[in-house]
Amino acid sequence: MSTPVKEAVGRYGIWSVGLRSEDPQRRGELTEAAAELEELGFGALWLGGNSSAAHAAPLVEATSRVVVGTSIQSIWQHEPEAAARAFADLDSAHPGRFLLGLGVSHAKRVEQYARPYTALVGHLEALDAAGMPADRRLLAALGPKSLRLARDRAAGSIPYLVTPEHTAHAREIMGEGPLLAPELGVIPERDPDRARALARAFLELYLPLPNYTGNFLRHGFTEDDLRDGGSDRLVDALFAWGDDAAIRARLDAFFAAGADHLALQVLDGAPRDGLPRKAWREVASLLD
Repeated sequence: MSTPVKEAVGRYGIWSVGLRSEDPQRRGELTEAAAELEELGFGALWLGGNSSAAHAAPLVEATSRVVVGTSIQSIWQHEPEAAARAFADLDSAHPGRFLLGLGVSHAKRVEQYARPYTALVGHLEALDAAGMPADRRLLAALGPKSLRLARDRAAGSIPYLVTPEHTAHAREIMGEGPLLAPELGVIPERDPDRARALARAFLELYLPLPNYTGNFLRHGFTEDDLRDGGSDRLVDALFAWGDDAAIRARLDAFFAAGADHLALQVLDGAPRDGLPRKAWREVASLLD
C-alpha cells in the first residue's frame, strides 16, 4: 500500500518548468538536480508545463523517496486511457512515487478548448474506467465547482498563482481531508523594486489569461490591480519576497490559511526553464 498523499509529499516541494525537458542531453543535469532537491529535504517535485509520466520517470528513477507530480497534464493533449497506462507502468515500478496532476489549461493556448468543466468531468470518468485510482491524481482547481470536483473525484487540489485568501476559501470548500498544495512564487530578493520587477516580468505570461484574472477578481482584487503588470498589492499577495523573515512569514500565512503543502517556484531572474540550484539551496535553508 502506498503512503497517503499528504504524508508522502510533506510540507514543501519545488515547482519547476526546468525539471521538465524533452532534451535527452539534459537528462543527467535534471536527475542530478532532482537528487539534490531530495537531499535538501523537499518532499515533492512538481513538473511545470504540459508534463507527463514520461517526464517524471527519469526523476523518480534517480531518487529514492521524493514524489514527482505533473503540474499540469493538460486534459486536451493527453488521452485518458494512455495517461492511465503510463501512470500504472510508473507506479508499478515505483509505487507511490508519481502523482498525476491534471488541469484544463487556457482557451488562448488550446484550440479545442470548450466547456472545460464538463470536459474535465468526462476526462476523470474515462480515467476511472481505465483503472486510474482517484487518490493518485490531483486537480489544478481554482473556482468553487472545480474545487468540489477535486474534493470528490481526486486526492485534492494543486492551485497555481493564488493567495492565502484563496487557500482559505479552497479549504472551506474541500474540507480537511483532501490535499491542498498551492504553488507559491518565492523571490529571494530584499530590494522591493527589484523583487516586484521580477514578479511583474513573471506575471506577463499570466495576466492575459482569464482563468487567473477571474480568480483574482473573485478574491478582492480589482481591474486596477491587473493593469501595468500588476499592482503592488497583487504582487505582494502572490509572491513571497524580502528577507528571510519576510519570506518565512509569507509561507506561514499559507499554512495558517489551510495549505498542507507548498509547491515553491523559486524566481531569481534566470530563464524559467533553468535550474536555479543555488537559489533552491538558499530557500531550503529557510524551511522548518
